[in-house]
Amino acid sequence: SNNSGTANIKTASDLGVTITPSALEMSNVDVANEFADMIVTQRGFQSNSKIVTVGDEMLETVINMKR
Repeated sequence: SNNSGTANIKTASDLGVTITPSALEMSNVDVANEFADMIVTQRGFQSNSKIVTVGDEMLETVINMKR
């Protein structure tokens, strides 16, 4: 479309890179850090869930006291 601007077409050799067929990219994720982050997130979720449960129990107690 006219809003896209002009096409910028280059080949891999123009950019100074080469393509290696059948090559695998190395992982760019640190598994140990991801597991640590997952555990922290899980603990946070468990804490928030417990807060909701305790709040529900407190509200139920208040309602029962009024009866």
